[in-house]
Amino acid sequence: MRKILLTATAMTLVSGIACADFHAPPGSTYTASRKLGRGLSNILFGLVEIPEQVVRKTDSYGRKAGFTYGFVDGTARGFRRIGYGFYEVFTFTCPTFHGTFKQPYIKCGQDNRIEMNVHDGLSEFPPELGFESYYSHSRTQKF
Repeated sequence: MRKILLTATAMTLVSGIACADFHAPPGSTYTASRKLGRGLSNILFGLVEIPEQVVRKTDSYGRKAGFTYGFVDGTARGFRRIGYGFYEVFTFTCPTFHGTFKQPYIKCGQDNRIEMNVHDGLSEFPPELGFESYYSHSRTQKF
């Protein structure tokens, strides 16, 4: 009886430790539907890169560079984004990037974490125009 009780206790402890470390795989948020949505948004809103790059280059280098270099860079980035959009729409059912549904146009670091480089890489979704607020509250002035 003591041997059975000891075996049952050992099995309970081992199974408790074995089941404690279940996590979703790293690519579980990247699915075929997300790839399709990303492709459609890149096609529809890819040219938003033009005004976005004009504003960024104006802030970094001045107005003249913003309206010339920013326009040219934004146009190139916009057409690249549209091309990737069509690629992702046509291949949304296939895991094409290293066997996953992740986007192929973001550079990965040495430890496979996604690193955004605004000069070389594109973000996952197109940029938003206008006032961007990440907070759901607002301030009111008290008199």
